[in-house]
Amino acid sequence: MSKLLLIEDDHTLSDLLSDYLTSQGCNVDQAFDGLSGLEQATSQHYDVILLDVMLPHLDGFEVLKRIRLTHLTPIIMLTAKGDDFDRIFGLELGADDYLPKPFNHRELLARIHAICRRIDFIKQTEQHEQLLSSSHVKLNIAARKVTVNDHLLVLTGTEFSILQKLMSKTGEVVSKDVLSQHVLGRRLAPFDRSIDMHVSNLRKKITQYNKTPCIQTVRGSGYVFLAE
Repeated sequence: MSKLLLIEDDHTLSDLLSDYLTSQGCNVDQAFDGLSGLEQATSQHYDVILLDVMLPHLDGFEVLKRIRLTHLTPIIMLTAKGDDFDRIFGLELGADDYLPKPFNHRELLARIHAICRRIDFIKQTEQHEQLLSSSHVKLNIAARKVTVNDHLLVLTGTEFSILQKLMSKTGEVVSKDVLSQHVLGRRLAPFDRSIDMHVSNLRKKITQYNKTPCIQTVRGSGYVFLAE
């Protein structure tokens, strides 16, 4: 049973979502403002956090920033329909995925299940493949740690999964659609830049300690991890 935290100030919508997700076997806690949501998110364990952008006391972006200071819990942002800024900014701050309102409840459930499957897959992989490494980057699957030239990186679950996929295919081009299905559990929609944003964040973190780019864009195809 997945344990979820829903941070949404619209009580009617929150209750509807909570009732639906509970009927599908999830255990749902609710918070109706940013401050109480942040307190719950950082004091309890959750499998996934559903985070609205427009919240009283503390907006969703600030809640996301503060959660990411100490926790890597997967977060799905609930954004305004057609608002590219909200989606891109949320991904830049470390959100794992986003869903524009209004959305189908089944679509939300599918996103949650995709993230939980990814986590289960990583746990199963730990039993077979412990370490991926290049000259500068070392990824320890069992410990969920990445170091670049012996400096520890703090990655979100999505960033970790992208890097793991690319490093497991070192020297091979991995398409954006394959990455999307692997880490987000869905095909990449037209004009969806979520994978681009996650890779951009990942690159920034790696290049803090290694100036030579190890993730190369192959225009029109995807990305490739370079061993040297």
